Amino acid sequence: MNKIGKYEFDSLEQAESKINALGTSTDEDGNTYPTHKHCVVKLGYIVLEQGEYNEEGEETKAPVLSDKYHVDVLWKGLEPIDQEAETLQYTHPDGWADYAADVNDNGVHSFMGLDYQLYKF
Repeated sequence: MNKIGKYEFDSLEQAESKINALGTSTDEDGNTYPTHKHCVVKLGYIVLEQGEYNEEGEETKAPVLSDKYHVDVLWKGLEPIDQEAETLQYTHPDGWADYAADVNDNGVHSFMGLDYQLYKF
């Protein structure tokens, strides 16, 4: 089953640590690549409030950015907690629930048009 999770971390380094813990390997050229099947999108410090600009394109009011580093994950192939249950339930992998964010809509990013509200944890 596929589920979508939206997460907030204190820093890029903290996010990368959790992402790397999902599984990586290194090729003969020293390039690191994921060994998991999940789709991870690093959104960074998202814009909470748009900036303002004059006719010349000069910033007149700076945008307001989140103080959290945001990551969206399309979790692929998750196993339900109890396969015998009438309604299947899933859990965030490897402690990711500690960083989970909940939004009322689809947020600033979506996966291939999938509705976050239908696929969220």
